[in-house]
Amino acid sequence: PYAAAPTRAFTLRMTQKRGAGEPISIHSVALRCQIRLEPGRRRYSPKEQEGLSDLFGEPHRWGQTVRSMLWAHTSIVAPPFDDELLVDLPVPCTFDFNITAAKYFDALDDGLVPLSFLFSGTIFYAGDHGGLQVEQISWEKEAGYALPVAVWKRMMDLYYPYSAWLCLRKDVFDRLARYKSQRGLAGWEQALESLLDETQEQTVP
Repeated sequence: PYAAAPTRAFTLRMTQKRGAGEPISIHSVALRCQIRLEPGRRRYSPKEQEGLSDLFGEPHRWGQTVRSMLWAHTSIVAPPFDDELLVDLPVPCTFDFNITAAKYFDALDDGLVPLSFLFSGTIFYAGDHGGLQVEQISWEKEAGYALPVAVWKRMMDLYYPYSAWLCLRKDVFDRLARYKSQRGLAGWEQALESLLDETQEQTVP
């Protein structure tokens, strides 16, 4: 809640594999992580299906269109440890609706979002004679987690209460600004509401 921008922190547990000998001393871990949304692993209400039509099309096509989606790339450097370590993995978040993940989260009412964490990176540790050794983390190392939709919504309500981001092409923004100025409207909400009211009046038979 005190980050400069919306940030979700996931706590990771790093544990050494115990071999025949004593645990070795880990100097540090340069960890990279790709986080993916797994939308095919949950069900959706009719309202959620409508909100997701921009991403996946009509529900009858979801068998072909719903696929795993990239959410974020992030990385940390873990401090030294000998056996086990808990460390936070920060994930910057956005409310920009041009970003697929933001659209997806916003369309959901409740429930859980299945996530996949795909890890890679480098482990630096002390060898048998105290020398520094290096070992790579394979992309085969991964973990799953189910993020409550309510957690995402609370985070965005904290940073953007009663608000949403809308990114416009510059020429469209200029047209909207002229419309707002010509009609003497006080804010952007009033300009959009006026346009929506005009459109609705034109479409009513």
